[in-house]
Amino acid sequence: MTIPYEVLVKSEIETENLSKSLTEIFQEGDVIALNGELGSGKTFFVKSFCRNLGIENVSSPSFAIVNEYKGQKKIYHFDFYRIKKITELYDLGFEDYLKENAIIFIEWAELWKEILPEHYYEMNFKFVDENSRLITINKI
Repeated sequence: MTIPYEVLVKSEIETENLSKSLTEIFQEGDVIALNGELGSGKTFFVKSFCRNLGIENVSSPSFAIVNEYKGQKKIYHFDFYRIKKITELYDLGFEDYLKENAIIFIEWAELWKEILPEHYYEMNFKFVDENSRLITINKI
């Protein structure tokens, strides 16, 4: 797979296949900004990615803001949706998480782009129909 990359996934199985191929690309130290409407598949993608690394019981960090998972690789899973002020992210120690040797997924990353590192992956999930999503991946 070469990035930038765009794919139309027509089922959860195709999303799972995409996540499996990305376990070879996304490495500890990478930040992945996940953007898209509510229900577009961001959390499902992270769950599938984590399953590929032997991590089960992945849930949305909507209320916790961040979840930590350990398997073959360490994963931090953020959700910026409920963040009202950027100072909340500083208070949470977000910059310290960026220094960790972990893969960092951030749902709703577009809400606080100014806190993202200089280089990161951006995944956009766009509804095509009830079952299909257009997923684009870029390296910023």
